[in-house]
Amino acid sequence: MTKPADVIDDVELFDEPEPPARRSLGRRIALIAYSVFVGVVVLALIAASVVVYSVQRSFPQLDGEKTLSGLTAEVSVQRDALGIPTITAATSRDLFYAQGYVHAQDRFWEMDFRRHVTSGRLSELFGESQLQTDIFLRTLGWREIAAQEVASLDPTVRAYYDAYADGVNAYLADHQGPDASFEYAVLGLQNADYEIEPWTPEDSVAWLKAMAWDLRSNIGDETSRAVAAASFTPEELADLYPTYPFDRNPVIVPVLDEAGTPLPASATAAAADAPIVEAGVDWTEVGDVVAAVSTLVGPIGEGIGSNSWVVSGALTDTGMPLLANDPHLGASLPSVWHQVQLKCERVQQNCPFDVAGFGFAGMPGVIIGHNADIAWGFTNLTTDVTDLYLERVQDDAYWRDGQLLPLTTRQETIEVAGGDDVEITVRATENGPLISDASGEYAGIADDPFVGTEGAPAAPAGAPDGEYAVSLRWTALEPGTTPAAIFALNQAGDFDSFRTAASLFDVPAQNLVYADTAGNIGYQTPGKLPIRGAGDGSLPQPGWDSAYAWQGYIPFEELPVSLNPKAGYIVTANNAIVGEDYPYQLTRDWDYGWRGARIVEMLERRIAAGPLTATDMRDIQADNAMWVGPRLIAAYAGVQTGDEGTDAALALLGGWDGQNHAGSAAAAYANVLWDELVQNIFVRERDTAAPTGNQARKFLVVDTLLSDPSSPWWQNEGLDVSSQAEMLERSATDAYERLVTLQGDNPRMWKWGTLHALELKNDTFGTSGIAPIEMLFNRGPYPVGGGSSVANATGWVLGQGFETVTVPSMRMVVDLGDLDRSGWHHLTGASGHAFHPNYVDQTPAWQRAELLPWAFTPDAVAATTTHTLRLIPSD
Repeated sequence: MTKPADVIDDVELFDEPEPPARRSLGRRIALIAYSVFVGVVVLALIAASVVVYSVQRSFPQLDGEKTLSGLTAEVSVQRDALGIPTITAATSRDLFYAQGYVHAQDRFWEMDFRRHVTSGRLSELFGESQLQTDIFLRTLGWREIAAQEVASLDPTVRAYYDAYADGVNAYLADHQGPDASFEYAVLGLQNADYEIEPWTPEDSVAWLKAMAWDLRSNIGDETSRAVAAASFTPEELADLYPTYPFDRNPVIVPVLDEAGTPLPASATAAAADAPIVEAGVDWTEVGDVVAAVSTLVGPIGEGIGSNSWVVSGALTDTGMPLLANDPHLGASLPSVWHQVQLKCERVQQNCPFDVAGFGFAGMPGVIIGHNADIAWGFTNLTTDVTDLYLERVQDDAYWRDGQLLPLTTRQETIEVAGGDDVEITVRATENGPLISDASGEYAGIADDPFVGTEGAPAAPAGAPDGEYAVSLRWTALEPGTTPAAIFALNQAGDFDSFRTAASLFDVPAQNLVYADTAGNIGYQTPGKLPIRGAGDGSLPQPGWDSAYAWQGYIPFEELPVSLNPKAGYIVTANNAIVGEDYPYQLTRDWDYGWRGARIVEMLERRIAAGPLTATDMRDIQADNAMWVGPRLIAAYAGVQTGDEGTDAALALLGGWDGQNHAGSAAAAYANVLWDELVQNIFVRERDTAAPTGNQARKFLVVDTLLSDPSSPWWQNEGLDVSSQAEMLERSATDAYERLVTLQGDNPRMWKWGTLHALELKNDTFGTSGIAPIEMLFNRGPYPVGGGSSVANATGWVLGQGFETVTVPSMRMVVDLGDLDRSGWHHLTGASGHAFHPNYVDQTPAWQRAELLPWAFTPDAVAATTTHTLRLIPSD
C-alpha cells in the first residue's frame, strides 16, 4: 500500500520513480524558498546548541501520569524498548482518544504535513513554491471527498474518528510550535506566523486518498502507451508490453473457489470487441506538479507492490496457519507505518477491540495486523481503477453524445504564506476533473490527437470547434466506505465477518489474505472495480462518447474469493488474480509474476522438506534471487570479449548463485550488466527511445528476445551493433567500464549492497537542498541486498542509478498457533522526532530482514514493557 517520484523521459511517463539527481519541484518540496541567509542562520543555531534544546523539548512523555480533559476513565500506555505503544482502555472512545494522543506524541509533524498535502494547502506552510502542487491537489479534490465520507459515517464509526481527533487536540492543547516537533522550529525561520490548527476527522480520512494515489495502478502504463503509440508499430508495442505469462507464472485464485463458492460464469460488461482508442497523443514533457505530488504522497513506480502469503496449519510445525506480509512502498523517513496495539480492558459491546499491527499516524485503528482470532495482510490488487478521457470542451461546456453539457465548476481559495491568496476554478465533466487545467503533464495534447490513427473515433458529428482537455475517472474520487472498513476488519472474528469488512474496503483496491485461530486460510478481492464499456482502459479514451464510460462496478459477490484451497497455501505478489477465463476485464497491467513464482517455488520446496516454520516464512521474505540472473548467466556462457577486465567480470558472473546479496561482487556486475543491456537494446542512440518500464515487464521482454537471436531489437545502428552476439558483448564491456567507474577495478571491492544503498530521507526538510538541515533529519546510506522483482523487493530504476528507492516498508509473520511468537518490524522506527532513540532503531533489523519479537497477550506485553504512561481524566 506508501513513495519516490514519477518522471517522464521522451516517451516515458510515470513508469518509474524519479531519482534524486532528477528531482525538481518534488525534490525541493517545502524549502525551495530558503535563501543562503536562512542557511547561515541555521548554522548559527547549530553552533549555539539551540538545535539540541529544540529537538529534545518535543520528545514524548513516556512515564508517570498525564491529566487530560475528555477521558472517562484511566488509560494505560505501555511502551517497549522500541517505543511501540500498547494502549489499554475501558471504552472505545477512550481507546481511540488515547491513540490520537499517542500518534500526536510520536508523529505530529508528519500528521500536520500530510493533512496539508491531502487538502492542497502546502502553500500555507511553505509559500508560493508549492502553489502549482496545491492547484493540482485541489483539482483532484481529496479533502472534499473525505468530507463527504465523514458525513456519511454511521454514528458508531463517526464517534471513533471524533474521539481520535479529541485525543490529538488534547496533545496540541499544551504542545505548540517546537514543543510539538522540531520541524516547527525550522519552519519558523521561513514562516514565523504559522499556527497549528485543531485536528478533525476529515484530516484522518483524507489520507486514505493519498494512499489510493500511491497505489493507483496503471495510469502510468496508460499514458506511456498512448505516447509510444505515435512512434512504434503495433508489433513493436506488443513486444514492449507483453501480456501476463499465464503459462509460466501463478495466478492468485486459479480455479473455482475450492470452498464451494464459484467464480462468476457471466458478466454484464459491454462488448469487449468495441473499438479501442489507440491515439498517438502528443504529450509535453512532464513538468513538476505530478512529480511533486508523487514525492509527497507516493508514486506508482518501480517496486511498488507487495508480497503476502498464508499457509494452512496442515503444512506447518504448529498445526496452525502462518501468515506473512511485506508491502512494498517508497522509502520514507519516518516510515509510513506506525505500530500499535489497541486493547479493551474487557472485550464487550462498548469496547470490542483487541487488535495489533500497523497503522498510519493520523488514522485511528489498525490497517494490517491481527486480533485475538484472525490475521490479515494486504497487497496491491494492481487492477485498473483509473482512466484518462480526452474531452472536447467549448467555453463552459463539454461534448457528450452530440450534446453540449455544462461543465461542473467549483471555486477554491489557496492561501499562500508570504503572499496573496490565489483563486482557482476547478472544472469537471461527468468523467471527472479536468486535470489538464492543473497540470502541464496533461495539457500538451496536439490539436487533432486522433487524426490519421487507424480505428480512432472522430469527434461527434456536427460538433463545433472546441479544445481538447484531459479528465480523470478514478474510484477514489467518489465517496466510499473504506473509513468504516478499518474498524470492521479490526473486530472481525471469522471468515464471514472478514468478508463483510472486505466488502467495505473499496479504495484502494487490495488483495486481502486471511488466517484464523480455528485453522482456516482464505483470500478475498475487495474494492470498487469498474465495469468498462467500449475500450479496456489501457489508453486514453474519448470522453464525448458515453459508450466508453464506466458501466458500474463488479458486484462484490462476483469478485474472486478462496477459502482453504487444496494446495494449502495462497500467494499474492501483485501477480494476476485470475486466469484469462474470468468474465470481467480487470487490467492489462499485472505485475508479471516473478516474485509470486519464486515464493511458490520456495514454499513448495520447504513443504517437501518438512513442516513450515515461522523462520521459513521470514527466510522467504529475505530471499534475494534475481529471476533474470540465470538467464544472463546462460546467455553469456562462453562469451569472450577479448578485454581482460570484462572477461574476468564475465567469469565472476558465470560462478554467481543468482542471489543479490549485499556483499556480492557478482551481483553488482550482474545488475549493472542488466541495466546496460536494457539501455543498449531499447534506449541509447535510437531515433525514438522505447519505454523501459518496470523491470518485471523487461524481464519478460528480454527473456523472449534472448530466445530469438533474429529479432530486429538486437540491431542498433547508433551503437554499431547488428546482432545479438554483438549486443551481448557490447553490453558486457559497457557494464564493466561503468562498474569500474563506480567501485574501482578490483572485483574484490565490488559490493551490490553499496551500489544499491538506501539513503533514508526525511519527506520534508530532508530534501531541502540545504546540507545543514538535511544532515539533521536524514540517515544512512545503508547497504542493502535484494532488487527489483525480487522477493526482498528493494526497487531501483533502470537507466537512472542503482540506489534503493522502494522497499519492503514493513515485514510481519503472524503465528496463529501462538500470537506471541509472531514477528514484525518496519523501515525506520516508532518516532518521527529526529535524534529520538526510536527514530531509526528498527532500520538495522529491517536491513537484515530480521523480525523483532511481537508480544500480544497481556503477560507478554508486561514482560517487554519499559515505560508506562497513565492518562488520567481531569474530571
